[in-house]
Amino acid sequence: MSRRPRPDPKYEALSRRGCVHSHAEKVLDERFHSSEFFDARDLVQVKYEMLRSVRVEGEPISHAARRFGLSRPTYYEAQAALERGGLPALVPRKPGPRRRHKLSEEVLEFLKRALADDPALRSPALAELVEQRFGISVHPRSVERALQPQEKKRH
Repeated sequence: MSRRPRPDPKYEALSRRGCVHSHAEKVLDERFHSSEFFDARDLVQVKYEMLRSVRVEGEPISHAARRFGLSRPTYYEAQAALERGGLPALVPRKPGPRRRHKLSEEVLEFLKRALADDPALRSPALAELVEQRFGISVHPRSVERALQPQEKKRH
C-alpha cells in the first residue's frame, strides 16, 4: 500500500496567494540551495533578492534576472512595483479583469428590462440581444452571473 505524500504547508500557502515561482528550478543563486531560509518556490522572495542583488551588489540586470530564473521585463516590473508600493506590491495580483467590464450599468438595465418584458428569456438569448443592441459579445454565463442577486462573499 502506497502512502500519500505529506502536504507541504508552505507550498500550499504560497499557492493560495499566487506566489509560487513557476520556474523555481531555474534559480541558480547559491543562497537558495544552501539555506533553509531562502526558498526558490517563493516568488516574492526571489524577486526581492533579484532586485537587491542589482541595487546593493551592483550586479547587471540581465545576469540577476537569469540567476533568479526570471526575465529582464520581470525585473523592471518588480522594480516599479517595489518603488510604487513597497514589498507588498511584489505579491502577484490575480490575473484577469477585476470587475465587470462589458456589462456596464446601461447593459444591465437593458437586460433587466428585457427579462421583465419576457421572463422566459434564457442567458443565450439575452447575450444575443446584448450583441445586437450594443455590439458587445458576452458569454451567456457572464449574463447569468450579472443578473444573479448579489450575495456577500465568504472568506
